[in-house]
Amino acid sequence: MSTGCCEELIDVGRLAVRQRRVLIWVMLINLATFVMMVAGSVMSGSSALLSGTLDNFGDALAYMVSLAVVGASVQVKAKAAMFKSVLIGFAAVAVLMQLILKGLNPEVPIVETMGIAAVLNLVANSFCLMLLTPHRSDDVNMASVWECSRNDVLEGFGVIVTAVLVYWTGSAYPDLIVAVFLLALFTRSAVSMGRTAWRAMQVA
Repeated sequence: MSTGCCEELIDVGRLAVRQRRVLIWVMLINLATFVMMVAGSVMSGSSALLSGTLDNFGDALAYMVSLAVVGASVQVKAKAAMFKSVLIGFAAVAVLMQLILKGLNPEVPIVETMGIAAVLNLVANSFCLMLLTPHRSDDVNMASVWECSRNDVLEGFGVIVTAVLVYWTGSAYPDLIVAVFLLALFTRSAVSMGRTAWRAMQVA
């Protein structure tokens, strides 16, 4: 019996080490991507790119929280997931406010700058998703982190499509439309993650 317990503790410890290693990598990648996206969104004037910038910053904070609770109890991990759902919710509100302001006087983004930033962002987020996918079923903490990363990849594709449409139409409206789509994605993700975290807290 004691040997089995020791082996189980060792397996849990090894899993926690692997989770920490992955979270450190994705956190650093998101911080670097955030800096790049800030520059890209300012220079291009893209609403969709700005929404991705806010999302990357929120994800970096979420990964810090996830890193802090690796190896913690189910209750603590559930609370961390709830906090991450709130962060995504704030990102959605920020995108909404930005859309309202831009919608009054839309300007056509600089497509070249927007496109380069969007491609780099997609590559970085795809790599993060690849790192996180083996851990998506570990616990509620890693599941919520994986969902953040999946949103990033969808957002990356969305911004690339936006750049193409802006170039094709010469209009700012595709940028605003995709930003609305990203707003809906963030809102849905925040609600879904919040529900999962709430159920986990009730069970714990």
